Amino acid sequence: MNALQLAQEHRQFTLRLLVVSGLITLLTAILAIQVFRLQVLDHDHYATQSTHNTIALLPIAPLRGRILDRHGQILADDRTGFVLAITPNKAIHLSETIHRLQKILPINAEDQKRFNSDLSHAHPYQPVLLRRDLRPDELAAFAVQRHQFPGVEIRTQIKRHYPYGSLFAHVLGYVGRLTPAEIREGQMADYAGLDSIGKSGLEAQYEALLKGQPGNQEVEIDARGRTLHTRLRNSARQGTTLHTTLDLAVQQAAAQAMAGQQGAVVALDPQNGDVLAAYSAPAFDPNAFVDGLSIALWTRLRDDPGTPMTNRFLRGSYPPGSTIKPFVALSALHDKAITADQRLAGGTYYQIPGTKHKYYDWKPGGHGAENLREAIRDSNDVYFYQIAMRLGVTQLGNGLAHFGFGQRSGVDLPGESAGVVPSPDWLRQRYGQTWYQGQTVMMGIGQGYLLSTPLQLARATASIANGGRLVTPHLEQSPDSVTRPLDFSPDAIAVIQDAMRDAVTSGTGKSLANDPHTIAGKTGTAQIHHAQRNDSGLVLHNTIQLWQDHALFIAYAPADHPRIAVAVVVEHGGHGGRTAGPVARAVIDAYLNTVTAPEVNL
Repeated sequence: MNALQLAQEHRQFTLRLLVVSGLITLLTAILAIQVFRLQVLDHDHYATQSTHNTIALLPIAPLRGRILDRHGQILADDRTGFVLAITPNKAIHLSETIHRLQKILPINAEDQKRFNSDLSHAHPYQPVLLRRDLRPDELAAFAVQRHQFPGVEIRTQIKRHYPYGSLFAHVLGYVGRLTPAEIREGQMADYAGLDSIGKSGLEAQYEALLKGQPGNQEVEIDARGRTLHTRLRNSARQGTTLHTTLDLAVQQAAAQAMAGQQGAVVALDPQNGDVLAAYSAPAFDPNAFVDGLSIALWTRLRDDPGTPMTNRFLRGSYPPGSTIKPFVALSALHDKAITADQRLAGGTYYQIPGTKHKYYDWKPGGHGAENLREAIRDSNDVYFYQIAMRLGVTQLGNGLAHFGFGQRSGVDLPGESAGVVPSPDWLRQRYGQTWYQGQTVMMGIGQGYLLSTPLQLARATASIANGGRLVTPHLEQSPDSVTRPLDFSPDAIAVIQDAMRDAVTSGTGKSLANDPHTIAGKTGTAQIHHAQRNDSGLVLHNTIQLWQDHALFIAYAPADHPRIAVAVVVEHGGHGGRTAGPVARAVIDAYLNTVTAPEVNL
């Protein structure tokens, strides 16, 4: 090779070397620029993205606040149970895993449906519940074969518990599974990790107080979705304890006295409106609602002819019958339609002047001429027919409204019924009918369109017991009670108080006269009619059947220094003194710490 060729090759090698060096320099520069951009310019962005990829923020559910009676007895709290859970990203073939689990544990279609629903919005590394409330034998059966089920584990779960079952069902209410529709916009963070919410009763009324505040924890996840470690960020805060005015012993006495019957009992402290007892019969077990009702149980409750889901003390609207007479009488005294000593003609029946229809007294042969105190004592229908006509429908309705009839009491429970105090305008708007005087007559003895709830009756009774103050019933303990003075003279109220005492000592409620406490009260009997229906639910014409009357009783005790006011309704119970009266006595005795066995005559 000559010198010229060597020189050419050297130039080519040098050129190639320069090109390669240039390329290396360029690539190095590009890499340096990229590294600078990633590590300096875009550091915050990619650091945040990396954190989100590896750190998950999971909620921690709080304990729900307890509900206590006035003496500190637990009426509702949370308890620990055992559940079977599956972590999706750890389990191999979910459907196959569940199929194999069914061979050792009972897992029904509803369990699977609930699991699939929860799975659809759960993180792949978050355990999803498959079975709740595992029994000890089920725990043992799974423990033996646990190694065969990767991703499946036994976990503890906190759930709501009502230790007295159905006893406080309608007043406490219940919690149930949370649905998206029940969370208002902006509240999602408040319910993170929670799967239940107050559905009725105090659980719903004080949901914000009871539910607590969720916490959260950081969970570090590797590229395969496996949990590396966790770190607590914020502890969950337990819900606030709700101290109620309820008295466990009084509620138990009400339930025992109402055993086997339908109706309601309400007991109030007449001085401040404390709700001592509120019982509706029949009832249901709220524990069954915590994890969601099965279709079979819901169907059974829905179709039960006793309607156990109906809150009778709050929503049950009944004709008050003769329990309305003390309030009609006080209104008549106030409006000067009658004086306390004025005697009105008695007899077997009353006729509106110029008409032929006869409105009969409940007592065959009727009562003789009586004054107001005697008429309340004997529950003289003919007397109150005349009082109603003297007042007229407008004054009569206005008088009853003073005692809270026809309006909600303001009790701290959702869903209260207002009852009905009828008027000509109400009848025209509701039924398109014209009011006639006979309806005024029947309204005077608590019949016709007049309807009241047991809570309204108890509240009105308390207003007579305390000397003329209308209390606002409440279930949360509060140092401040809301009362409204009524525009009735002390003398007029004293007449009614004496008459209600006479009704128990020597009148229609004399079966309670032997109670160790002096009870003032008033019996009531409300006639009801039911239309018979065929299997399709259609009303059968000319088959209106008169069922046994509702029995009612209102009372307070001790008569001289009232500490408790009670209203009782026993559906189809017949006479108030024989059926509802002993229930009231049992409640009164329980509260006043006296053991007296009620003599219930059915």
